[in-house]
Amino acid sequence: MVRKAAQLASLASPALLAVAGVLLLGSCGSTKPQPRPAAAPAPQATPAPARVEQLVVENKGLEDALVKERAARKALEDQVARGNARLLERDTQIKELKNRQVELQTKLDEAILEVVRAKGKLRSLESRAEAASNMAEAEIALKSLEGQTRGTEAKQELTQADQLLKMSAEEFKKENYGGALYLANEAKSRLRGAGAHAAGHEGPAAADGESVFAAPLPLQVVKVCNLREGPGTEFKAVATLQKGAKVQGYAQKGQWVRVKEEGGATGWVFQSLVAPR
Repeated sequence: MVRKAAQLASLASPALLAVAGVLLLGSCGSTKPQPRPAAAPAPQATPAPARVEQLVVENKGLEDALVKERAARKALEDQVARGNARLLERDTQIKELKNRQVELQTKLDEAILEVVRAKGKLRSLESRAEAASNMAEAEIALKSLEGQTRGTEAKQELTQADQLLKMSAEEFKKENYGGALYLANEAKSRLRGAGAHAAGHEGPAAADGESVFAAPLPLQVVKVCNLREGPGTEFKAVATLQKGAKVQGYAQKGQWVRVKEEGGATGWVFQSLVAPR
């Protein structure tokens, strides 16, 4: 074989010589086979029935979760719907109440104007001095209550009283003293309601024959005097009031004023012994 290769080498080109050399070395080398690497064990496939059962279980879990999610969403939607319904109901009720309030206020204004017109026909029977006195009393009560009342209702009553007083002044200018007196008394009625909300101004209950002020009057004592149990010198003195003492006036009977002093004692003092603060 070596001799044959040499003969071929003399005839072959350099490229063929290189190939022949490689073949000669390969044929002369060891022919012992090289060991092959061990193949990885093939994964054992899950038996078909067990895999199907596993998929069925997984699918059932997904279906249950989906059903629960739908139920929760439906419950939430129902809750939102109930909330919207309650809001609609409340808004409707508020609107109806506002409309009703406007309607009642309109009727009240019409009734007041009708009474004023009727009073205007009888103005000769009414006292000009009485109308002026009631207007002044209502005006003083209004000023004393401003800033003291709390709450929406009390403020509304003050606003209504102020409007009624302005209407009373207009009727007085027209010499409709009956209408002016009526409007002033209506204003005093509103002020009594507002006065009930004034903090710290709740007075004792009115007695027979008393003329209750529209609102508590802030007064002060101008001279040392006795605080008596009733409107007269024949009544027992319950305390002595010093000059400058602050009291609240609640009612009048004759020439006496029922007051409450800062210590809490209530009684009567002669009208000339107290004056506005």
